[in-house]
Amino acid sequence: MNVFRMPVSVASVAVLGATVMITGAGTQPARAHPNPAALRTLAAGTGVRVGTAVDMAALADDTTYRTTTAREFNSVTAENAMKWESVEPSRGTYDWRQADDLVRFARAHGQAVRGHTLVWHNQLPGWLTAGVADGSIGATELRAVLRDHITKEVKRYKGRIYQWDVVNEVFEDDGSLRNSIWLQQLGPSYIEDAFRWAHAADPKAKLFLNDYNVEGVNAKSTAYYDLAKRLRAKKVPVQGFGIQGHLAIQYGFPGQVAENLARFEKLGMQTAFTEVDVRMILPVDDTKLATQAAYFRGLLDACVQARRCTSFTVWGFSDKYSWVPGVFAGQGAATLMDEEFGRKPAFGAVGEGLAAG
Repeated sequence: MNVFRMPVSVASVAVLGATVMITGAGTQPARAHPNPAALRTLAAGTGVRVGTAVDMAALADDTTYRTTTAREFNSVTAENAMKWESVEPSRGTYDWRQADDLVRFARAHGQAVRGHTLVWHNQLPGWLTAGVADGSIGATELRAVLRDHITKEVKRYKGRIYQWDVVNEVFEDDGSLRNSIWLQQLGPSYIEDAFRWAHAADPKAKLFLNDYNVEGVNAKSTAYYDLAKRLRAKKVPVQGFGIQGHLAIQYGFPGQVAENLARFEKLGMQTAFTEVDVRMILPVDDTKLATQAAYFRGLLDACVQARRCTSFTVWGFSDKYSWVPGVFAGQGAATLMDEEFGRKPAFGAVGEGLAAG
């Protein structure tokens, strides 16, 4: 999920034709005024679902977190509960409890569910990685194991998940395929296989590619575009392109976001922003918060104004539960709300963007 971009010297970011000032001593932060309507209410007329990744421990133990999740969002993603290490920690022994809890919570609160993620090089169960490393799981068996995992998980939630991140982070930033155990053992055909298996398990779910550093037009997003074009020409059910949207204010706002969405949509695909957060070097100040708000709004506007962008998901909504400080030393404050669930300027910017859409 790392975001490596060169910093820029400009003092503004163009958001679909509008220029939002984000740096400089005289910058005024966006207002964090409370919206009387929930984000999900504001999103109702846009055709875009507004979602969040859900921390299942927080959902169970934190009343404010739980009520905010239900009130503000009409789409939810399991932050970790549907990843392979969570659902099959021991070979043949499944633990669906937290994933089931999320699906039940969503149904009770009128929310759709995004599935995340079926094939990834991280957060794999130890029995799988150890077996590949010591040779006890060879290529033929690994392919069968992958097919079984995808089929079991997708079938379990058939009809209850509207989008699946099928393959996650399969390219490097230079556009080369990531040298994961999947590529090493199975070759690039594992990507095509994964989509076919997922589609067979639930023909109605929309199936997505998903990655970071692909917001704009660059080598990595172009590699995905070329892959999607090839696969769709072969009738592989690649139906969506997921842009994670992990940004950082010390780097430039990505260029050509609207153009990037448009080229995937011209292939007949849906697009989505799947994991949006905007981190900063601590401590927080008003100028940084204004920049953060502009970045959130820039991605949201691109989605709302695109023809086939169907969802905008933030990767958590409170700094209290953000993954960022544990991964990026000295950075944080990446979400729409602070650690006390106070609304930041970014929350107001997202609300205003949805209302305008």
